[in-house]
Amino acid sequence: MKRLIIVRHAKAEQGGYDRDFHRKLSENGKDDARNIASELKKREISPDYIISSPADRALTTARIFAEVFGFSRQDILEMKGLYFDFTTLEFVEMIHDVPDRCDTLFVFGHNPFIYFVAENMSQSFNGDMPTCSTVVLDFNVTSWKKIEPRKGHLFLHLYPKLLT
Repeated sequence: MKRLIIVRHAKAEQGGYDRDFHRKLSENGKDDARNIASELKKREISPDYIISSPADRALTTARIFAEVFGFSRQDILEMKGLYFDFTTLEFVEMIHDVPDRCDTLFVFGHNPFIYFVAENMSQSFNGDMPTCSTVVLDFNVTSWKKIEPRKGHLFLHLYPKLLT
């Protein structure tokens, strides 16, 4: 089984859309990221591999998750296409390149794309993706190369208000 965890970045500072790529997380966003990561850790869901958009708010969210899991920040792979550029097909091609020794992949990105990925990779996801939303999808395959859209089984959907 391969497990894909799709995470929308945590809450970022408002405004500054002319410098969107460099928007920082708010303090609430940092707390939300720690809380969601801690909940996943409590449920024994942890990364073997992390890929993130290089935009500050997504990468900082990924680094907070990595810290909670004891995952090396230097091992986070930054993928420029996750910053609004990828199509679902390109996202699937990215996943196909993940080494098969890794069973659990975390991907950090932005709405609206990250919502479309959750919806398109799942058989049944139809929820919302507020900031720091985390969708856990299970695929009944042994290789990342066999991952296909609409084949993921929704295992879990977490978001900050759910934990309060």
